[in-house]
Order: sequence, then structure tokens, then C-alpha cells
Amino acid sequence: MPDVPLDSLTPGQTAHVVALDPAHPLRRRLMELGFVRGAPVTVIRRAPMGDPVELRIGATLLALRADDLRLIRVRA
Repeated sequence: MPDVPLDSLTPGQTAHVVALDPAHPLRRRLMELGFVRGAPVTVIRRAPMGDPVELRIGATLLALRADDLRLIRVRA
């Protein structure tokens, strides 16, 4: 599977982080939250309007906006 943006995954899918947008100001914060190369991330569910999205990365559950998920490239 080619690299895709994290927001393209559907609930229940798991993929591994490949890269973050290197120029975006949120890059450092996302890395602090665990979005580092090779980390498994699972989409748990989406809000009724599709935003935000609940994710599991490592043992942590968090919700991010769909716009922020587009900064994260993953591979299944």
C-alpha cells in the first residue's frame, strides 16, 4: 500500500507512521504525542460530521482534527 494521509483511514484500520509534514508548525507537537516514524496508529471512530477523529497511538487515545491528520503520512 502506498503512503496515504492519516485522514484517509476508516475506523478500525491500523497503519504505521511514515512521515510528518516537515514544514508545518504542529510537527513537533505531533511527534511529542507519539507520531514518530514506525509508530502504529489505529483509527477508533469519527465524530458524526467526520471531525474530530479518535485515534490510538501506542497506549494513548486522543482526538485530532481531520485537517491535522492530513499532515501525517501512513502506510498499512
